Amino acid sequence: MTDYAQEQEMELEALEAILMDDFKEIHSGESGLNTSNRCFQIIVTPQDDDAEFESTLVQLGLIFSHTEKYPDEPPLLNVRSLRGIHTEDLRILKEKLQQEASENLGMAMIYTLVTSAKELLSEQFGQDSNTENVEAEEAEKEDIVVPHGEPVTVETFLAWREKFEAELALERAKLMPESALTAPKDKKLTGRQWFESGKAAAKGAATVNEGSDEEDEEDIDFDDDDFEDDEEDMLEHYLAEKSDSSSHSLRRAN
Repeated sequence: MTDYAQEQEMELEALEAILMDDFKEIHSGESGLNTSNRCFQIIVTPQDDDAEFESTLVQLGLIFSHTEKYPDEPPLLNVRSLRGIHTEDLRILKEKLQQEASENLGMAMIYTLVTSAKELLSEQFGQDSNTENVEAEEAEKEDIVVPHGEPVTVETFLAWREKFEAELALERAKLMPESALTAPKDKKLTGRQWFESGKAAAKGAATVNEGSDEEDEEDIDFDDDDFEDDEEDMLEHYLAEKSDSSSHSLRRAN
């Protein structure tokens, strides 16, 4: 056995021990190489420490065969996609690995080529994955709606409450019978009494029973103190109203 053959055999034993199931001998007819010598394939994936990239999505088959004077001359090399690598990417990878082999003449270099292939896969496909992640993050940012409403101050809240109470009083007046608004004060019901009596649904309509005299209208009135909202509830209502108004304005602007 020549020194070249002995050195080649030692390298094959070391590769098998290090790479285990990722290293196997294949028939020269399926190697794509123009040789009848022994041929081997190594399964290469991106760098293992690239946690953000699922290496199982990309797999490269690095095929090599020792020449007679290897390592003083480069090995025969070929690459094939086992998963997820396009033809043009394979061509670029092969060219870079052949250049690396030329730079490492005189020493066993197959494991060095495997390491380089891992790095090249990480650079190429890890970069594509990162670009997709950045685009997804940008899309998520665009979906976030940031409200730009008027800031709430004591003055703006008090002004809103005054308007709200005026509108509420007007709505109450619309529900009450006309007679309730003009009745003497001593005959008026409180607003709560009027609602609990069930007369609110009638909206002031008189009830007439057959064979009986017309009943005297009961005069009713609202007691604003009974219906006054708690200030904290009104503040929550106000803030919700302002938020809805701001969101509506943003949608119209978009």
